[in-house]
Formats: sequence, structure tokens, C-alpha cells
Amino acid sequence: MAVTAIKDYIGVPRDTVANFNGRQLVYASWDRHSLFASPFLLCMTPETKLGEVVETMLVPLMQADPDAAAVDWDKVEWLKSNQPWTPDFSASVAANGIGHKDQIRFRTPGLNTLCADA
Repeated sequence: MAVTAIKDYIGVPRDTVANFNGRQLVYASWDRHSLFASPFLLCMTPETKLGEVVETMLVPLMQADPDAAAVDWDKVEWLKSNQPWTPDFSASVAANGIGHKDQIRFRTPGLNTLCADA
């Protein structure tokens, strides 16, 4: 059905980085873990060290999963923009090329709670 407007519609996005007081949103997905139906939504400054994000944000959020305690962070496989990626945990989120509303994904080989081995 066609819509006729009486004037031009100008949409103003309200989720730009400028509206988060120096912080940015980052989505993080734990692949093959259906206990979490959608990515985690994390809020941090771009200067936050990536290692701090993992230790203080991701690890606590993952605790509900039975596999959480068995995660070997040295063997985790990371993806950014759906491409394999090697993060630098001692560098900031910005230095790792992670921007506002970007998504990072991680896989834990051998740990596939609630999913068949793929």
C-alpha cells in the first residue's frame, strides 16, 4: 500500500555515539551457545582495555552457562565483521578497531552448550 506524506520526513537517529556521553555500544556474541538468544550489549568508553571488557563484562554475563567455567580464553576464536580476528587485550577497544555499535563474536572450541557439535 502506498503512503502519501504531506511533507518530507526527516529521521533523526538518537543512538549515535554523540548521545552516549563519551561511551559506545558494542555487541558481543558467544557463538553456538543458545542459552543467550541475542548478543550481549556492552557500554564502555573507547579507551577501555579489551582485556578489561572480557574480565569485567563478558565473564560475569556468561556465568549462567554451564560451559562458562571451562572457557580457555587462550583458545577462544574471535571474529570481527564476520572475519577471523586476533584481538590485542592489552590495547583499547578503539585501538582494536571496535567502534560504536560494532559486533564481535567469539567461539569456544569444544564447548557448545545446548547445541549439537558443528
